Amino acid sequence: MTRIGIILGSTRPGRNGEAVARWVHQIATQRTDAEFELVDLLDYKLPHLDETLPPSLGQYAQPHTRAWADKIASFDGFVMVTPEYNHSTSGALKNAIDFLYGEWNNKAVGFVSYGSVGGTRAVEHLRLIAGELQMADVRAQVALSLLTDFKDYSVFTPNEGHVGPLTTMLDQVVAWSVALAPLRAR
Repeated sequence: MTRIGIILGSTRPGRNGEAVARWVHQIATQRTDAEFELVDLLDYKLPHLDETLPPSLGQYAQPHTRAWADKIASFDGFVMVTPEYNHSTSGALKNAIDFLYGEWNNKAVGFVSYGSVGGTRAVEHLRLIAGELQMADVRAQVALSLLTDFKDYSVFTPNEGHVGPLTTMLDQVVAWSVALAPLRAR
């Protein structure tokens, strides 16, 4: 069965992303074409990148890096849930991505973002990063507005209209994850 990790890309106290990621996970787990697992960066306690060798070598010295690598390697594709901070993604998500290289290769990735303009600028940066990591980023994405999808900018109240785009994005992530399987098998 195809395995998709839903990565919660914020570690900030009081983060909005936890409710968003749980919403994505709730909808995704109703599907029968893949298994979905919520991956919370808080559970991995990754410090600022502290590996001596470049991640492209895959020679990880730190136990936290090996645990993170094992988790990411276990998936065929990803949905990244990202806030937008200063026109980009969170430092915690970027740092977690930078720890690894080969574990990301030949896997699909879709994005759910939130922010004052739906987090779309964060996704623009993540798409560039995905290309460097040899990931296939899918076209469909979900952009949630702090103005209309959160009460008082903090209580997640998603518009039902987002379920369609989320379903389309999940369809694309699963399809591309399956399509890329022969490349991962090499």
